[in-house]
Amino acid sequence: MMSQPSNNAPDDARLERVSTALAEANRRGRGTVTNASGRFERFGRESFDDGWTSDEPLPPFRTETTLERAVTIITRNDSPDIPFDRSINPYRGCEHGCSYCYARPTHAYLGLSPGLDFESRLFAKPNASELLERELAAPGYQPREIALGANTDPYQPIERQFRITRGILEVLTRTNHPVTVVTKSALVTRDIDLLAPMAEKGLARVAISLTTLDGKLARVMEPRASTPAKRLDAIRRLVAAGIPSAVLTAPIIPAINDHEIERLLEAASEAGASEANYVLLRLPLELRELFREWLLTHFPGKLRHVMSLVQSTRGGKDYTATFGERQVGTGYFADLVGKRFRLASDRFGLKRRSAQRLRTDLFVPPQLAGTQLTLF
Repeated sequence: MMSQPSNNAPDDARLERVSTALAEANRRGRGTVTNASGRFERFGRESFDDGWTSDEPLPPFRTETTLERAVTIITRNDSPDIPFDRSINPYRGCEHGCSYCYARPTHAYLGLSPGLDFESRLFAKPNASELLERELAAPGYQPREIALGANTDPYQPIERQFRITRGILEVLTRTNHPVTVVTKSALVTRDIDLLAPMAEKGLARVAISLTTLDGKLARVMEPRASTPAKRLDAIRRLVAAGIPSAVLTAPIIPAINDHEIERLLEAASEAGASEANYVLLRLPLELRELFREWLLTHFPGKLRHVMSLVQSTRGGKDYTATFGERQVGTGYFADLVGKRFRLASDRFGLKRRSAQRLRTDLFVPPQLAGTQLTLF
């Protein structure tokens, strides 16, 4: 391990020094390659092979979950790029380990690495449902669609143990509050008993993220998420239960999975999805270097080609955060992706934006213990 002043600029020469042997021994079953410090740390740290190789294997990164007593639970935004202004994240970090996850840089706020720490050092909010009831009961609260899964996946593996997402859905069910769930986990089908009655009232829908139909590619892109086949089966089960379901191809990565756009939409349509949307690869902050390391490890011959295409969609940079552009990019390649997606959506009968809004008129504020009931 070495310490040096933190520098976030990608360095191809430094990437070439990443030791595959070290990485494999230390990150089996994980998405990213390294665990470099975040941008707020005074010193950057990285592992490298100094020649003193030991026969003793390095311990693997194990998932550690810390309980976090959150103060608030509904996060609000005013972004014109997304169709909701509030969301809930039951967890920080995500064990799915998606190599491309735009949320990785948020782990730097915790003094942790957006790399392997993001997928192995997680935070759970066990008081989420309690906080939600309190915030929904606040005087003057106006119901609007809440998104579950805007930052990290609400159905990542630790949800089986903590069941925080289910607790949130139970509160939303009792109060008739509209919700959209975004996930790449088939675990969402566990909660069909809650989502189906809500959907019948016009209060719920689900979007399944599907990035590839290739099982081998999925394993290196998103190693601990449900397989593509299980996600398609989840769509079938949700639709059969009367829950409106969409497919989200996010992200589309140039020269990695963009050739699958048409096949992804066809498979989703056959499974019963009624809507489709996409996001072009986003590489904010530390993610630009983490993604290069991932390419060098799994697609070394494509590194320069992929990044050249990525930069062609971002005005010559790795990423631009301009509203209206950050989700879909600009330039010839970005336009081509958009046209292909629109044509394929039309061909397979998939809407690109839901015409039906979730209902808000059925909302009933929760009655907290100790609050006085109204007479009428």
